Amino acid sequence: MKAHDAMYIDGRWRPAATADTIAVVNPADERTVARVPAGAAEDVDAAVRAARAAFPGWAATPPAGRAARIAALRDALAARADAFTETITAELGAPPDLARTVHAGLPVVIADSFARLAATHSFEETVGNSTVLLEPVGVVGAITPWNYPLHQIVAKAAAALAAGCAVVVKPSEETPLTAQLFAEAVHEADLPAGTVNVVTGLGPVAGAALAAHDGVDLVSFTGSTAVGRRIGAVAGAAVKRVALELGGKSASVILPGADLRTAVRASVAQVMFNSGQTCSAWSRLLIHRDQYEEAVALAAEEAAGHTPGERIGPLVSERQLRSVLGHIDRAVAEGARLVTGGPAAPRDLGHYVSPTVFADVTPGMAVAQEEIFGPVVALLRYEDEEDALRIANGTVYGLGGAVWAADDATAAAFARRMDAGQIDVNGGRFNPLAPFGGYKRSGFGRELGAHGLAEYLQTKSLQF
Repeated sequence: MKAHDAMYIDGRWRPAATADTIAVVNPADERTVARVPAGAAEDVDAAVRAARAAFPGWAATPPAGRAARIAALRDALAARADAFTETITAELGAPPDLARTVHAGLPVVIADSFARLAATHSFEETVGNSTVLLEPVGVVGAITPWNYPLHQIVAKAAAALAAGCAVVVKPSEETPLTAQLFAEAVHEADLPAGTVNVVTGLGPVAGAALAAHDGVDLVSFTGSTAVGRRIGAVAGAAVKRVALELGGKSASVILPGADLRTAVRASVAQVMFNSGQTCSAWSRLLIHRDQYEEAVALAAEEAAGHTPGERIGPLVSERQLRSVLGHIDRAVAEGARLVTGGPAAPRDLGHYVSPTVFADVTPGMAVAQEEIFGPVVALLRYEDEEDALRIANGTVYGLGGAVWAADDATAAAFARRMDAGQIDVNGGRFNPLAPFGGYKRSGFGRELGAHGLAEYLQTKSLQF
């Protein structure tokens, strides 16, 4: 694992505009493992200028040519599986198995999907006497989070490249080493200089400069709703395109007749995945009153099996740790019943939180309304299906969710009434070609598959 003391701009590593740096801390042992440049507005400007210069040539590259370069990027990512595993374990704290299979493995699948889409997608159609063209939107500013550092970069950059856009990536300051390793893969894939640029830095400095830059045509942001609002305001003032994938407070609804044990255990495990640091985590578990106490016991049993330091890693930072512990304290103060876990530190070192289950949660409590972004699950009772639907839809968010029932038809009928962008039916498998994104304050725009590609295209019609 190494860190570059430079920015990847215009196909090369170039010195940063200032000597300021950011410490990269391993959240498992709290050691500083590296330092990277803290980019300034000058670095962002250089990256955007490089992207603008590269855009016309890349946009004019035939789709098959773009597909070939994205496939080369896919192969370069796959060849670095060990390096990505080590890096993501060090700066995010993900257990090595999770880092390898999901954090390093899934982006290869996503890159492959966009290589195939670039080659097969129809960028032109005939409508009556018109020819409708789908053209790249231009230069994309991709501002990515720390929780899935490589996946989020690849989901944005590969889609933008497939569309014919040039990209400037500003990764989270918590996980910049993964982004630098991604830049190495870009370089090996022989993408034209300036097509992909990576600038490390702080959100209020480098991120803000990228969102506001006149040379950026679209800002794609994944992160908190609060920051998304600010980016949306900046983009709106400049009349530029924006795609926002924001917070969530997703519900897993277990209907009578479902396999209770399977549904509860799968739902709790999904919340504990990546230490609860997943925007679409099913952090609210809705159970019929007649099965409630049985479900509470099953949830506690499942949570107890996620041992900190083994099956579950630390939270990414001390700030995130304080935030999650504050949510736990507030839930107790509001009267939720702490079933397992809680604020006590499970290990002497590292930003760990014990897997935590709350029962007797009511819909108005903060633990049922606010995104916690940690291994905390709230169990709520419902009276009947209409009550369950009211509770499931009763937050400002609408990102993900799940429904469990005796059969898929019953679960799907309920899922169709939920206000959320992606809902698993009876444990449905992840589909990298299906669109991902939210309703309400979970944002707008979609990632992955053809719908994700469409975010980076604009439409022109020629009348004959």
